[in-house]
Amino acid sequence: MLESIGVDIREIDAIFITHEHTDHISGAGILSRRFNIPIYANGETWIAMEDKIKNIDPINRREFYKESSFYFRDIFITPVPIFHDAANPNGFVLRTENEKISVVTDTGYINTQMLDMIRDSNLYFLESNHDINMLKTGRYTWPLKQRILSTKGHLSNDNTSEVLEEIIKKEGEIYILSHLSIDNNTPEIAYNQARRTLENKGGELDIGSVKLEVAPRFETSKLYDLKEEK
Repeated sequence: MLESIGVDIREIDAIFITHEHTDHISGAGILSRRFNIPIYANGETWIAMEDKIKNIDPINRREFYKESSFYFRDIFITPVPIFHDAANPNGFVLRTENEKISVVTDTGYINTQMLDMIRDSNLYFLESNHDINMLKTGRYTWPLKQRILSTKGHLSNDNTSEVLEEIIKKEGEIYILSHLSIDNNTPEIAYNQARRTLENKGGELDIGSVKLEVAPRFETSKLYDLKEEK
């Protein structure tokens, strides 16, 4: 996938971990060992994922505190506390002098603190995991449905629309809907619901006011250069 967008794996400077669930870390240890890439995670997440990612060179084992922002080269990184059934999960806000990116997936809830942290971003990579009706009538067991619907589960399309209503500015910001369930959502349903929400707030999509896309499940999303977008 990196090759498909013209990026050599050897150009990757670091891997930042949000939480220890397998679908987020299964390749981290292999990549770190093979290409000498540092891995950043908070202390509780390191403890929870050590057995899964195996031995990491101490020089590539980097720890941050979820309560503290820090610099990585010219990027100012703020871990965002999220609500998920993991050891100490977090999203990320990444800032440079003129750009701000917010990455928030795998959370069952977004509170006022989180909204304030991600507000005024140029690009939002935001979870839109499931359609509630599809989940409730689907094949999952009831305990799994309860987990996903809980405040420590995943954001539904409805939840994401509520977040969009709070953060939309109509100043050319980019919204990428992500982490869509294969069984309980479709790109069309997620996109159309978010589009209706943005249009109801007066945003013209893909014309200059607001841009909206859905991150593909098995392919790369569109590559954005925020400096060129301005």
